[in-house]
Amino acid sequence: MIGQHRHNIDAKGRLFIPAKYREDLGDIFYVTIGTDGCLSVYSDEKWAELMAKVEAMPSAKIRKLRALFANAAKCEPDAQGRILLPGKLREYAALEKEVVITGTPKCVELWAPERWAPIEDEGLDPDNLAEAMDELGI
Repeated sequence: MIGQHRHNIDAKGRLFIPAKYREDLGDIFYVTIGTDGCLSVYSDEKWAELMAKVEAMPSAKIRKLRALFANAAKCEPDAQGRILLPGKLREYAALEKEVVITGTPKCVELWAPERWAPIEDEGLDPDNLAEAMDELGI
């Protein structure tokens, strides 16, 4: 999943997910808290993989992930491609109106623009980009 889009949350808390991401995510996907103050959106397949990994973990480590699962929401886009984002998830990610929707290799992320901007700026810094590409052998 690649790319970046911007869409607004409507008055009912619904967010349009672009068609290219819906194709990758499938008919059912899961939204939960992510790192750095964003929300992570997983396909049903990726969520099942995550669950299998968690089920194999010792209980002490699973405890650290309680909030991840307690705040997860199963989503099915409506006919217009919108999903309902629960208020608690919107609050966690500081999503009020505009949302930056970004692709990553494992999931889609939902960002408040003011939280996304410094991360994007850091990623676009020539020195940081060169270092990251060097780590990949590019």
